[in-house]
Amino acid sequence: MSRAGLAALAALLAAVGARTARAGENDLVLGRLGEVVEDEAGAPVEVVGSSQDFRSLASELGVVMAPRLSAPADTIGLAGFQLSADLSWTRVHTDRRYWRALAGSPDPSGDGGHGDDFMPAVGVFARKGIWLPAPSFEIGLGAVHLLDSRLWAAQAYAKLAVIEGYDLLVPSFALRASASRMLGSEQLGLTVLSLDASASRTFAVAGVARVTPYAGWAELVIRPRSAAIDATPAIDARIDPGDRGLDFEFPDQRFILRHRGFAGVVVQHHVISLTLEAALALRGRSRDDRDGTDTACDDAPVPTGSCDARDRAGQQLGLTATLALDF
Repeated sequence: MSRAGLAALAALLAAVGARTARAGENDLVLGRLGEVVEDEAGAPVEVVGSSQDFRSLASELGVVMAPRLSAPADTIGLAGFQLSADLSWTRVHTDRRYWRALAGSPDPSGDGGHGDDFMPAVGVFARKGIWLPAPSFEIGLGAVHLLDSRLWAAQAYAKLAVIEGYDLLVPSFALRASASRMLGSEQLGLTVLSLDASASRTFAVAGVARVTPYAGWAELVIRPRSAAIDATPAIDARIDPGDRGLDFEFPDQRFILRHRGFAGVVVQHHVISLTLEAALALRGRSRDDRDGTDTACDDAPVPTGSCDARDRAGQQLGLTATLALDF
């Protein structure tokens, strides 16, 4: 990579690192998803988290932090190595109640808009072609940062090109397995696994560039895990020992499943390439079918964690632009 390219990448990382030193509007305050249960005298006795809001929030945030796609089916080759940076925007339904957990929500207790409709994120990645376990094999590592927050995701993938179509009439076809682990939140652990299949075809343009359209389908598996949450962070439990009883956790839930289609185009000139991609995640439909109850959380007469939570996440559009250097 040229010195100018390395300098630009270093400047991007420095700028992003500076923004993460403080909490931002896209950070999470999961205590807002809890409901206070009072005794007959009106005194608070416990806090019960809304499992359905937690599931829907984790579902939409999981799509935002899901493994990046942004590549055709062809690998970069056995001797290939690539560095890239991308900028993405992902649709979130901040008009729904579960997004009141956003730190920047202007009305955390209301049903109105809680933030912007699209969440921006930046990512940096390194990709390498290798021989094992098959000739057309590629691995990659990277990190994604949700802007205006302290949230990061460490990501990795492995791709097998079943058909490499550089000199064939048939399209290239590849299978890929990816993983993303969110960092930066003390209240929520989020792991996203992705399995996808993609096809692409490369065309030469006037002998000076290559254009590669591609498309595919991905299955996302999202696993959210709650840590202990202080529902009343403004109260010091050392001064008011009763405040300790108002800490709560969301119960572990079954995996959240999301389905995502994607399509894009790569334009490459010499060692520089630009990728533009659109992805669409269908609305959430999964349910946390808990043992010992058939009651849906919508129908529960009182706040309880013992109910079947449905994923109410909406359809999510994602747009990504990627600039890459091969060498």
